[in-house]
Amino acid sequence: MGYKKACDVLPEELVALIQDYFDGDYLYIPRKRGNKLSWGEKNGTRIAMEARDRRIYRSYMDGLSKEQLAEEYHLSIKSIERVIYKQKD
Repeated sequence: MGYKKACDVLPEELVALIQDYFDGDYLYIPRKRGNKLSWGEKNGTRIAMEARDRRIYRSYMDGLSKEQLAEEYHLSIKSIERVIYKQKD
């Protein structure tokens, strides 16, 4: 989530009105219903992790051990196991 200056994106009158209620502090404005993004959708993290998980599973199926994968991907063995079991489905 990035911050934007209200005066850069809102009309002056609206900024003045908001300042009457909430002056000089941070204000979170939630997304409208139906516009919510899932985790990692905006910055591509979800896609990158899914691709990584497929590579881990392929490497495991090609014979690499869980220990080797954990070291290569800097993950715990338990995390590697979770990836493998999830990819099996």
